[in-house]
Amino acid sequence: MNIFLHELRANGKSTFIWSISLIMVVVLFMSFYPSFAKDAEAFTKIMEGYPETVRNLLGVNLGSFFTILGFYCFPLTFITLCGAIQAMNLGTSIISKEVREKTADFLLTKPVTRTKVVTAKLLAAFTSLVLTNLVYLSAASIIAFQVKNENFSFKVFIMLSLTMFFVQLIFLAIGFMLSVMIPKLKSVLPVSLGTVFAFYFLGMFSDTTGEDAKRYLSPFKYYDTAYIVKHAEYEAAFLFAGVVIIIIAVISSYVVYTKKDIHSV
Repeated sequence: MNIFLHELRANGKSTFIWSISLIMVVVLFMSFYPSFAKDAEAFTKIMEGYPETVRNLLGVNLGSFFTILGFYCFPLTFITLCGAIQAMNLGTSIISKEVREKTADFLLTKPVTRTKVVTAKLLAAFTSLVLTNLVYLSAASIIAFQVKNENFSFKVFIMLSLTMFFVQLIFLAIGFMLSVMIPKLKSVLPVSLGTVFAFYFLGMFSDTTGEDAKRYLSPFKYYDTAYIVKHAEYEAAFLFAGVVIIIIAVISSYVVYTKKDIHSV
């Protein structure tokens, strides 16, 4: 419990900054909604000038773009990207910071198993993401109700917002695995940004081909916002794929870490 609370406090400043940043992004974008909705015809002509692939990359579906839910999908693309970077940073720093700061040997001399240490750290990172999403969802809900010009399904709004959390969990698990697999991770940021953007560009590639099978290459494409708005549900196959990735990454990380050599200072 002490390790969990220590990690939670250590992540507190970062969690606060990410939460405020995500709120600022959603407030900035959603404040434009009344103007877009008012001049829907003019903006439709502008958006029709862009190729469908580009519109898909931006999360723009002309069929629903000028509804509050359809418009929300637009900033959610960028918000999810930011959330993925936060999760990846947390995941890659779980173990690597102990080696980088030369405190791993001290920590592991305490009367706790490696499994308990890693579990406490992973739970702290998970809790940080939960807090971020609770704060973000509260702020996003308030701004959505403030700018809406017609009633909308709050259930679908919640489902759309939760896609960021689901993507974050996947990147948290991937980052956790990398923190264990890479012997000496000197800097978290390059690995985090490189991994997140690599998957983001893979998602862009899947959009250009239009093949559903290639969507499995990128967690960013597991939750199709247009599908969620239309059907008020997630695609089961991609939801299952995300769960499988998380389970495999976490289990393999535990197995490797409990057996790996930890060099002393």
